[in-house]
Amino acid sequence: MVGVAEEAELNRLESQVENGGGEVWEYLCLVKKLKVRRSDMVLRYGLALLKDSKARSKLGGDVWTLYEQVAIAAMDCRRLDVAKDCVQTLMKKFPDSIRVGRLEGMWFEAKGSWDKADKIYSGLLEEQPLDPQIHKRKIAIAKAQGNLLGAVEGLNKYLEIYMADHDAWRELADLYISLQMYKQAAFCFEELIVAQPSNPLFHLSYAEVLYTLGGLENLKLAKKYYAAAINLTGGKNTKALYGVCLCGVAINQLAKGRSREEKESPEIQSLAAAALIKDYKQRSTEKAPLVTSILEQMKAISL
Repeated sequence: MVGVAEEAELNRLESQVENGGGEVWEYLCLVKKLKVRRSDMVLRYGLALLKDSKARSKLGGDVWTLYEQVAIAAMDCRRLDVAKDCVQTLMKKFPDSIRVGRLEGMWFEAKGSWDKADKIYSGLLEEQPLDPQIHKRKIAIAKAQGNLLGAVEGLNKYLEIYMADHDAWRELADLYISLQMYKQAAFCFEELIVAQPSNPLFHLSYAEVLYTLGGLENLKLAKKYYAAAINLTGGKNTKALYGVCLCGVAINQLAKGRSREEKESPEIQSLAAAALIKDYKQRSTEKAPLVTSILEQMKAISL
């Protein structure tokens, strides 16, 4: 995530560049360092640098990094002719480079030539079977073609090698949800919570999956994780507050006719409902009566 100071510096340099104040190379370096996507700016000013022989010569060995940066920006902007020229220049300079080979595969992806891109990546994996970026590109191809099961298979194989990749676990969870494979999605979020127990987003997402699965035990567990998300955000997570109310109502409906122990205490539910009403009164006064009415109809609060 880009910090406030870094974002301010990036915007400052961007403003200078757009107003003809120089600092183009410094700006492009910062864009790359922060891993932000400013593709139109990178393409416009990076390409201008590459076309200026004097400016290009001053970059020394860094010029090849700029060719790569411009190539990716050109793909983003659908300037495949520019991307092709950059890739070909790099291939002439580094004919045996895995990194350049991956860039060529990305160019074929941008063209929609999935089979050619996949063939390139498969060849590269024979040379570098543990390259995480190439594995991810193959998964991206499966997703781009709508082959979600293929993407799931690829991600599972990837996570056998890179188990600590939290972004991959999150991506796999989202794919499982798209396929309505909620038990598998729940497992992914369990892994994420173990790895990052203080991340409220994972607690919230896990609770949502459990609520979707339904059943008394899942709903009780969902309520606990909604409560954890509320606790981790200092009581400011509106979605989790609604989740606690919904779980409380659903649990009491399912527990009708059962023993008193299986029913939920209304205390947490009432506190969540009160926090919601208070929040709406402070931030969106005109909506507060509607929210109150909805919560009363849900029997989340007493009439």
